Amino acid sequence: MARAAGARGRAGWCGRRGRCGRGALLAFAAWTAGWVLAATLLLRAHPGVLSERCTNEKSRRILAALSALRRRLGPGGSRILGPRQESPNPGGPESSHPAAPQLNRKIRCQDYRGGALAGDLCEDLCVAGKLLFQRCLHYNRGKKVLQADWRGRPVVLKSKEEAFSSFPPLSLLEEEAGEGGQDIPEAELLLMVAGEVKSALGLELSNSSLGPWWPGRRGPRWRGQLASLWALLQQEEYVYFSLLQDLSPHVLPVLGSCGHFYAVEFLAAGSPHHRALFPLDQVPGAPGGGQAKAISDIALSFLDMVNHFDSDFSHRLHLCDIKPENFAIRSDFTVVAIDVDMAFFEPKMREILEQNCTDDEDCNFFDCFSRCDLRVNKCGAQRVNNNLQSSVTKYFAIGFSPHLSRVLRSSFQLQLQLQEAVQECADPEVPSGNTRRDAPSVFWKLRRLLQATLRELQEAEK
Repeated sequence: MARAAGARGRAGWCGRRGRCGRGALLAFAAWTAGWVLAATLLLRAHPGVLSERCTNEKSRRILAALSALRRRLGPGGSRILGPRQESPNPGGPESSHPAAPQLNRKIRCQDYRGGALAGDLCEDLCVAGKLLFQRCLHYNRGKKVLQADWRGRPVVLKSKEEAFSSFPPLSLLEEEAGEGGQDIPEAELLLMVAGEVKSALGLELSNSSLGPWWPGRRGPRWRGQLASLWALLQQEEYVYFSLLQDLSPHVLPVLGSCGHFYAVEFLAAGSPHHRALFPLDQVPGAPGGGQAKAISDIALSFLDMVNHFDSDFSHRLHLCDIKPENFAIRSDFTVVAIDVDMAFFEPKMREILEQNCTDDEDCNFFDCFSRCDLRVNKCGAQRVNNNLQSSVTKYFAIGFSPHLSRVLRSSFQLQLQLQEAVQECADPEVPSGNTRRDAPSVFWKLRRLLQATLRELQEAEK
């Protein structure tokens, strides 16, 4: 009876204090929300935290698993034939299981010869054995990037997803399953390709501009061509490279494709661990004392690339993830964007930035910033910083300027001017709306100073 009275007393106390259960629930909810917020901030600052570990052994296991999947499903339509992560390894020297390469090659050839997938690299990949897997470069949130040897030339094989089945199929192929896709009206197919390109780029292109993504002539491999093309069109980076490869020296050209994998050239990529951000010891023409000139050439090329993306297309191309790993250099020190997953033309950039907000921090999309209009709690659609600011902050202030200053001992005035120009451009305290107007003048000032630096270095070498 005393225990019952005590229980009633505690119940009454909880009732008077606002219910213990509800308080505990609110405390738990607050604790959970705090952890979710902390995890979100961590992933935003370090998106690679959840990336898969990239190993050659894991790549071999992926190939083996996909081969097993193929055997279970048996021959059939393009959806069954989709998972083609095995394609980058036609039995190269990496494999520790001699029987596996022959098995994988046989399966790939069945897929290719059966017309389930297509591409201009398929013959070398699954029949001639001239496209050979070398090593895994990295995995990142589903994206697979592998190095291969193609006819003695190092290339990179890329796909946004490991498996072909991860890409939604072309509905027209599903409807025309019995006809091999031969009866699909060209106007209807053109409309769907244009829609997919618009989804990737945020741009409406004329029919005459869709040539890079047209599957070619109808024939025995038409169904495989359509299925493979549709998987490639769902990869924004592939669409960007295909569109810009004939318009810009600062993007990678697509060398070919097979299924949902596409190949690009292998270049010396940047890294924060390299002196001046790029591996100059791997680039011909930059040994020893020539590295100072190489740094100057790279800095000039970086400026030209930024100006090119800002000015030379019908819409500005915004780079929202400017880090060394996303760029590389050719042997002539031309800087090339090798990862454009976070590059957006102006219409799509405005769509991304225009989100709900409570302060300016909510309007920062990686390296692309907007401002919060507190009157309507909405981010502005116009970016308030620019590619030049982001590039100078991340590259010139850290990677280029300090090295150039060390070699410009004979011209203190030039050192000072270069440092001031870098600081002027990188300074984030720019009044709203002035960024776009001031960028050209700062660009030309930096370029003029870098050219003067290059001339001084050339004179010093004589």
